[in-house]
Amino acid sequence: MQARDVMVSPVITVGKHTTVREVANILLKNRISAVPVVDNADKVVGIVTEGDLMHRAEAGTERAYSWWLHFLTDDATIAADYVKSHAAKVQDVMTSDVVTAAPETPLNEIATLLEERQIKHVPIVNKDGNLVGIVSRANLIQAVASASPKLEVTLPDSTIRQQLLDELKKHSWAHTLNLSVTVTNGIVDLWGCAESGEERKAIRVIAEAIPGVTLVNDHLAVSSTFVY
Repeated sequence: MQARDVMVSPVITVGKHTTVREVANILLKNRISAVPVVDNADKVVGIVTEGDLMHRAEAGTERAYSWWLHFLTDDATIAADYVKSHAAKVQDVMTSDVVTAAPETPLNEIATLLEERQIKHVPIVNKDGNLVGIVSRANLIQAVASASPKLEVTLPDSTIRQQLLDELKKHSWAHTLNLSVTVTNGIVDLWGCAESGEERKAIRVIAEAIPGVTLVNDHLAVSSTFVY
């Protein structure tokens, strides 16, 4: 799947001169947690999230600097925090360094962006740089929830076994020389040893995903020493 398959479109946006109060009301009214900031050409120039509004003077949640914290923190940082908690306009509280992606971006790349950059939203822009959608962590979870269930099929045991072995051979971490696989009436029995508990679990997960498998019996031992 690609970003275009899960993105929210059209996107609720604001301008740089929108007030912080207005943004707070937009987030609440629309039950969203972020809003992109765009210019007159519909280009993304920033994003405002719930996190940007956490420490605000109106709510009495601005950061409190004790004398020792003042001593350890430089003046520029303290001044920036003051702006974040007291500024009236979006342009002063928004995050300007916005991570964006194209509609054709695979979802695995979107997930990696969210994880590596520690963000919760990725605006989606077309080749001209215009905002066309937004993908959040919630959208990825929705993709999981709406995925079609695995079809129940009946396959010969020999076919199930071969498909499982073929799939395992695609992964460098699966030490297939140390595995023995038997299949009887759709029931898979895994024997041998895995290099780690994580490998053992991954092998079982692969087996459970093979069409026609009704049950997986995991008899694998975990060993850090292999004899090839």
